[in-house]
Amino acid sequence: MTIGATRALQLFLDMLAAERGAAPNTLAAYRRDLGEFLAALEAEGATLATVEPAAISAHLGALSRAGLAPASRARRLSAIRQLFKFLVAEGLLGDNPARGIAGPQRARPLPKTLSVAEVDRLLACARREGEVASALPRVRALRLHALLETLYATGLRVSELVTLQRSVLTGDGRVLTVSGKGGRERMVPLNAPARAALARFLEAADGAEAVPVRRSKWLFASRGAAGHLTRQGLALELKELAGRAGLDPDRVSPHVLRHAFASHLLDRGADLRAVQQLLGHADISTTQIYTHVLEERLKRLVFERHPLGGAGGRGDEDGGGPAPRAPPTRPPRE
Repeated sequence: MTIGATRALQLFLDMLAAERGAAPNTLAAYRRDLGEFLAALEAEGATLATVEPAAISAHLGALSRAGLAPASRARRLSAIRQLFKFLVAEGLLGDNPARGIAGPQRARPLPKTLSVAEVDRLLACARREGEVASALPRVRALRLHALLETLYATGLRVSELVTLQRSVLTGDGRVLTVSGKGGRERMVPLNAPARAALARFLEAADGAEAVPVRRSKWLFASRGAAGHLTRQGLALELKELAGRAGLDPDRVSPHVLRHAFASHLLDRGADLRAVQQLLGHADISTTQIYTHVLEERLKRLVFERHPLGGAGGRGDEDGGGPAPRAPPTRPPRE
C-alpha cells in the first residue's frame, strides 16, 4: 500500500495528539521539521515508499552545511525515525529506512562553575549581611548564609537542600543523612563553617517572634504554602546576593554552587568515586563531566601562560618573560 507524504504526516500528527497528548507547540515543531524533510524528498523525486537511508543522511548533511546545530539535527532525525516507525507499525510501509542512521555527535556542555575566590566572596558577603542586619531581616540573612555554607559544604541538589528536615541535625552534627533521587539515602559530611552558620541561624530564628521555625519540621522554614523555602526563592535570593557581592548574577545559581563543590574537590585531588557518592549520582559517567572542567582549565592555563602557547609567543629569548601566574590558594575548609 502506498501513501502520500501529506496524508502520512497528518496521520502521524493525529497519533501524537491522540495517544501521546502532544501540545500544539510540539505538533507545530513536528509539522515544520518533517515538512522540510518531505519537501526535500519530493525535490529529489523520492517518496516515503522509495526513500533510501542515503537520502536521509544527505538531508541531515544539508542541514549541517546550512549551519543547524547538532542538537537541532538530532531532533530532526528523531522526528524522521518516529514517522517511519509509525508508518511501519500501521502497515503503511514495509521497512524503516531511518533505522541504523547515526545521529550527530553532540558535545556535552561543561557545567558552569565558580572559582574558589568567587565562592569565598559570595560566602563572605552573606556572612557580613547576617552580622549587621537586625530583627527579622537578620534571620533571613542568617538563613541565606546557612543555606550557602551547607550547599557548598555538601554539594546537595537544591531540592534536597530546601527540603531538609530539622531532624537531620540530631545525633552527630558532622554528618547529614539525605534522601535523594529515587529515595536513595546517602551520608554527606558537614564542615565546621556550615555547622556554625546553621547554629547562628537557628538560634536567631528560635528567638524571633513571628518566625515559624520552632513549630515546623523543616530546617529552612518559611511562610509559603510549602512550609519551607522553595527552589525558586533560594535562586532569587542567591542572585540578589551575587549582585551585592560584585559577581555577575547570571553566573550564580544553587546548581552552580553544586558544580563548584564537585570541581573544587576534584581539583584538590579527591577520588572520583567519593565525589560520585557525595553528589548522589547513580552513574559515575555523570560525575566524570567534572574531570572535563579541570581538563579545560589546564588547557587554558597552558595556552595562556606557557611561553610556547597562545598569542603571546615564546616571550623573551633569555626566558625573562612573565612567569605563569600561580593558581589561587585558599586555607582548607574543615
